Formats: sequence, structure tokens, C-alpha cells
Amino acid sequence: MSKISEKTIIDLEFNTILNTVSEFCISDLGKEATLTIKPIKKRELLITELKQVNEYHSSFVNDNRIPNHYFDDIQKEIHLLNIENSYLEPPAFLKILNNANTIFELKIFLTKFKTIYPHLFASSEELELQKAITEQIQKIITPFGEVDENASALLKEIRREINHVRAKIAGSFTRALSKYHNAGYLDDIKESVIDHQRVLAVLAMHRRKVKGSLLGSSKTGSIVYIAPEATLQASRELQNLLYDEHEEIVRILKQLTNDLREFIPDLIEYQSYLTNLDVVAAKAKYAQKIEACLPKITKEKKIFLRDAYHPILWLKNKEQNLKTIPQTLELNEQQQIIVISGPNAGGKSITLKTIGLLQLMLQSGFLIPVHERSSTYIFDEILTDIGDNQSIENQLSTYSYRLKNMRTFLRRCNNSTLFLIDEFGTGSDPELGGALAEIFLEEFYHKKAFGIITTHYANLKVLANELENVVNANMQFNERTLEPLFKLFIGQAGSSFTFEVAQKNGIPYNIINRAKKRVETEKIRLDKTISKLQKERNKLQKTSETLEKEKTKAIEHSGSLSEKQDKIQQKLESFQELYDSNQKMLIYGRKLNELTNKYFQTNNKKELNAEFNKWIAIEKTKHLKKNPPKPKTKAQKKKVKVEKKKTEEKLQVTEKEVLVEVVKVREQKKTEAKKIAKKKADYVFKINDQVRIIDSKTCGTIDKIEKNNAFINYGFFTTKTSLDKLELVKSAKK
Repeated sequence: MSKISEKTIIDLEFNTILNTVSEFCISDLGKEATLTIKPIKKRELLITELKQVNEYHSSFVNDNRIPNHYFDDIQKEIHLLNIENSYLEPPAFLKILNNANTIFELKIFLTKFKTIYPHLFASSEELELQKAITEQIQKIITPFGEVDENASALLKEIRREINHVRAKIAGSFTRALSKYHNAGYLDDIKESVIDHQRVLAVLAMHRRKVKGSLLGSSKTGSIVYIAPEATLQASRELQNLLYDEHEEIVRILKQLTNDLREFIPDLIEYQSYLTNLDVVAAKAKYAQKIEACLPKITKEKKIFLRDAYHPILWLKNKEQNLKTIPQTLELNEQQQIIVISGPNAGGKSITLKTIGLLQLMLQSGFLIPVHERSSTYIFDEILTDIGDNQSIENQLSTYSYRLKNMRTFLRRCNNSTLFLIDEFGTGSDPELGGALAEIFLEEFYHKKAFGIITTHYANLKVLANELENVVNANMQFNERTLEPLFKLFIGQAGSSFTFEVAQKNGIPYNIINRAKKRVETEKIRLDKTISKLQKERNKLQKTSETLEKEKTKAIEHSGSLSEKQDKIQQKLESFQELYDSNQKMLIYGRKLNELTNKYFQTNNKKELNAEFNKWIAIEKTKHLKKNPPKPKTKAQKKKVKVEKKKTEEKLQVTEKEVLVEVVKVREQKKTEAKKIAKKKADYVFKINDQVRIIDSKTCGTIDKIEKNNAFINYGFFTTKTSLDKLELVKSAKK
């Protein structure tokens, strides 16, 4: 069970990742869900989530892209469905229809490609396709968000009558308009619209001459708007029909709403699924942007992150066309804790945060920017102590706050914990704080917790060398340019380069020299030694990289030569086959030429046929010896089996006879070896004997013998060894 605190999430800037990922969501619900992502507690759920994101990520590069899954937020509609006697408006039904159709399309697609997307298919398998939802909505609601006139016979009849009345109103109004216009009673605009009703624009002086209902006037009062008397009755009839239409539409919508109420659980499930899929898609799009992948998740407790990038830093540097240096780091049973040292601004903290953030992202279902051959473990807890966490609110100093964190670490650390501490031990007296930090480090070590710490304390560097499964590491630094290289090197503590960095930042030499005099001489010597070792190591590393490049070139060259050699060998073999074939043809040609010449001289066909048949029989025999015919009939196959069995029996008999002879020869060799060994044991070494040390290949001559020791001259040098370690090569001439 993973339990990662809010402090760890804040320390590692995980919320910045969530804000970036939320921008890739296509719905507001997806964005809200993304911003609330937390580490997944159950391993099985985490593995499933990671594989779903990985499958979606793979869809970007294959021909079977996952269909668009845009959906509407229908929380309000679901709420209304739960209220008795309420009803939904047509646009609300269109939202539900869109979500249902999206689910159906995804379900069909994932069923078709379940071998490519097995985990995405598994997540959709439990969704039940309720086709009644779409059928009922499509039957009643048009794609334009209106109730279809065929939704009921009454609605169809009402709308037919409405159209008839509107046509009658239009006709009567047109006649009145023509009549009063010809009479000169209308203004130049002739007509207008008031309260969705066409009216005549009558000059004020003629208003009593036009029969109808006065509905208003212009601002100046020069024009009055009159609805003709002929249209008033039809308008009242239209209003009644529109009211009847509205009542029928409400009845139909209520009925449709009631029909959909039984599908509320399905609609909730559809929305939840689409929200989750939106989050998975956003994670996959983010993974594509940061070039992330899914490392191997191991049950064995170890971390191996190769070419790991801090995603926030990588994106920021990419925008500014700056290069980001990747880090490679490994934690395992033999390398349980890493103590990183080196100068400030050298990249210690960012390395620490990179590992922590990537682990946190992975345990929250994100792919991470590492080499595909990386691997990691799922920790129950990730503990962090990063930055100057002074608590003004609680009136705590930096050191007090850090001690409270250490108390939490000591209580919660176990063999399934990853801890990350930046500037370990700082905030108090260097000697006292350093001593306490040593004890903390030993406690974490004995609890088998994995961790990375950064420090400047020399005593922690020394302790790292003393503890078996704790290693020193440093961030490389260019002594010549005094610039950090941002590369992590495992196996050696780093110099803080305090005075060098001060010099680079413009501190006067006389002040630096005065500071040096105040520091213990041994401390400066230690720092210088570490600095010198780092310099030497950098040189060796460059040489190693050069040699590695040369080795790669040599391997490539060797491979090229091997390919050429294989091609030449193939050509030689084909030339050999061609040569053999030509030689055979020449032999056949010579024989035929010989037979033909003999026939021309003797003119004897019978002899020619006999000679030819004899030659053919000889050639056939040769051919059958090289290419024996395969048995076809059962009798032939049986005969071959019998012959094979006889051959095997003969081989077994021969093998037994040979084994008897081998045993005899071995016995003879053993006897001879014993004689030789006895002879050697009894042999008394003399000056000028040629000898060699047992298990050695180099021969030398005995120059002098003293008691049980001999001085052997090898030409370029002389060595001394005991007589019982020598064996005779050649005795000295008498």
C-alpha cells in the first residue's frame, strides 16, 4: 500500500506536472480529475493504469488511432433525472445522446482491436451498451435540438394547423398592406414587427382610417404601428395553437425523461469512463511531449534509471533551446544509499529531485522520460526533506523544522521506503549537526531504506566510505573554467570548490587567502586531494570515452570486414561450383569426342553403343555413390532400417573394443606418470639445470642453491624460490 504525504508532493513540484497535463484534456471534467491525481495506493491498479497510458501512447505511432472521445458534462442532466416530475430540454437529450454514441463507438473499436489494446479493452468490457437510450432520443429529438413532429400524432396535427393559420395570417396581412399602401396611408417602411407580429407602419395623420389594433408608435410619434383587423382573429387562433404545441412538447419530453430514468446508473458509468479515458489520453499526450516511456517494474527492490530527465527542467530548457544533461543512477541492495557532494549550483538538488519526481510520477500512473531499458520498484512510501522549510506560522527555525522531519523519517522508514534529503545535516553547528546527521544516516541504513542525500559535510562522506552498502557520488566540475558539468559520478566524494567558486564570483584574492589561513590545514589538504582526484578522474573518463568510441569504430569496421569476407567466400564457393561443373563438362566432352572419333574410324555402331552404355553405367554408379537414392517403397525403407541397425550394432561393438583399449592406455599412462613423478621427486637439483616454476611456462637456469632455495636466472632478471616449487626441464650437462 503506497502512502505518500502531501509534503512530498509539494517538495517535488508534482502539482506543476498536473497543471501541464491538465492542458491536454479535452473536457472540463478531465481537467478537474487530472488536477486531483494522487499516487495510486494499490500495486494492481497502478500497473493497470500504467499499461493503459502506455497503450494509448502507442496508438500515436500505429495505424489504429483511438477514436475521438469528446463528451459533454451531463452532471446537471443526471441530477434532474433524479428529481421526480422534472423533465429535460431537447439540448440536454442531445448531450446524453452524444455521450452514449461516443461510448458505443469506443466499445466497438476496442473490441475490434482488443489484442492491440488489451488493458483499454478490459476497462471498457464492463460497460453495457444500452441502445434503447439512443433509439428513444433519436426517435423524439432532431439533430437540431427540436422535438420531431412525428413524436406524436397530436403534435403533427397541431403543427399542420399552425402552418395553415400562419399562411392565412400572411395572406390577410399582404392584402391589407397592399390596400392601405395604395391609399397612401403607410410610411415608406410600410411594415414592422412588434412582439413577433407583423404590423403596418401607418402615418399618424391616417391612423383612424386604418382598421385594426394600435400596438405602438415611433419615438417621434410620426408613425403608428397597427395590426390589421383581418389578421387579429387568426393571430389569436395561432396563439392558442402555439400553447397547445408547447403543452404537447412538454408531455412528450416528460415521457422521454421518464423512459431514460432507468438508465441513470449507465449514464453515470459512461461519464465516469469517459472522464478516466480523458485523463489517460492527457497522460499519454504529455508522455509524447516529454519523450517518456514505461520502464520495467520489478518485484526485486532496485532502481536503475538510465538517461533520466527532470521533465519540468527539460521542457523549460527546450523552450530556450538549451541542452539538458540526463542522469543515470542505480539503487540496489549493494548500493542502498548514495551520498552526493560537490559545489553549490553543481546540480546536486536537481539530480535528487529528478529521481524523486520520476518515481512519484510513475507511482501516479505517468510514463517517465528515461531510457526504455530502465527499471524501477514500487515503494510503499517516499519521504522528502528538500529546501529551507522555515515555519514562521509555527515559530520553527530551519533546523527545528528539519529535526521534526527526521523524527517522521525515523518513525516511518522501513525496507520499502525511498527517502530524499537535500543538504543533509545543515542548519546547526557543523560538528554537532554533522554528528547527529551521521546517526540518522546509520539508522536509515540499518532499516534497509533506499535513499539519496546531498551534503557538504566531510564526516558524512567518510561515513559513506565506511558503510558497506553506502556510496559516495559527486557532481562533476571543470576546474579550468570553474563551470559545473551537471554530470553525476558514482564512487567518489566531491570537493565543494568553495574558494574556487568564490574566486569565480569576484571575491578578492586577499580575502580568499585570509579565509584559507583560518581553515585547518588538513581540511584544505583533503579538499585539494579530492579536487585533484576529480581532475584525474575527469581525464580518465575522457580517455575512457575516447577509447570506447574507438572500440565502437573498430567493431563496426570488423563487422564490415566480416561482411566483405562472407561475400568473398560466397563468390569463391560459387566460382568453385562453376569450375567443377565446367571440368565435368570437359570430361564428358572429351569422352564423347573419343567415342565419336573411334566410330568415324571403324564405322561400327554396335561397338559405339556398347562403349557408350558401358561409360553411362560407370557414370551412373559414381553418381549413385555420391547421391544415394531415397527409399520409396516399404520394402526399400525396411531394408535401409535393417542396414542402419546393423551399422549401429557394429559401431557399438567397435566402441566397446575401443573403450577397453582406452582403459589399458590410461593405465599405462598413469603408471608412466607415477614413474616420472617418482623420478622427479627423487631428483636432486644441480647448478645449471634448466627448470621452471610449477604451472609456469617460462624456463630459467639455476644459478645457486642455498638449503631448500634456488636462485633462478631468466636472463633479464633473477628470482628466488623453494626447490619443492620447481620442476625439471633439462638436466645440466656433466
